[in-house]
Amino acid sequence: MTKLNGKVYLVGAGPGNVEYLTVKAYRLLVRAAVLIYDALVDEQLLELVPDNCLKIYVGKRGGLPSTPQEEINQLLIKYSQQDKLVIRLKSGDPFIFGRCISEIKALQTAGCDFEVIPGLSSATAAPMLAGIPLTDAERSRCFVVLSAHQPDNLDWEALSRLDTLVLLMGGQHLSEIIHQLIRYGKNKFTAIAIIRKAGTPEQQVWTGTLSTIVEQVSNVGLSPAVIVIGEVVGLRGF
Repeated sequence: MTKLNGKVYLVGAGPGNVEYLTVKAYRLLVRAAVLIYDALVDEQLLELVPDNCLKIYVGKRGGLPSTPQEEINQLLIKYSQQDKLVIRLKSGDPFIFGRCISEIKALQTAGCDFEVIPGLSSATAAPMLAGIPLTDAERSRCFVVLSAHQPDNLDWEALSRLDTLVLLMGGQHLSEIIHQLIRYGKNKFTAIAIIRKAGTPEQQVWTGTLSTIVEQVSNVGLSPAVIVIGEVVGLRGF
């Protein structure tokens, strides 16, 4: 199928601060004709695009009305077929829980040209910004990144045996996460950190253990947040 002249760039915006945008992403944003962007994208990024750039918000937030994925797909196709440079801006990295596959398949089916631009994921950036190393020769020989949006779908028995867990989208299910880990043998005194709004002036970090953290963050909104569970939390600020 013959490719059209327009092109869609699926761009990772990083963890929420314009300073963590890649140079390539910046060079594309300043040329954008159409910007289709998610929630959690730093508003300063919106100021980088040209004045005549069409900005379309399609953010998805848990518990709130959101733009259907099919509608987003059609927007990408529509403006690409109008010979425009289209930026699909996603927080973090597009390929880490970024729902890219549906958009890519739709673009391929329509014969639209596209390119994926990596971004700095909050899964690794948030712990670093909080002073927590995810690996250590003695405390963490491995780590796993997972979405805790649907905790019932996870293998907690297997996860409880791993050195370090990095959980995204888990703030609403913190009590259930801890219950399942302890149920399958994780020590209740295992260290845990919750990093909220990483990389922004509003960044907050709570540390404790599996047995204490729920009480520490009671009545606190934990979105967006990255949760780190493992003994590396004890190295924070080392």
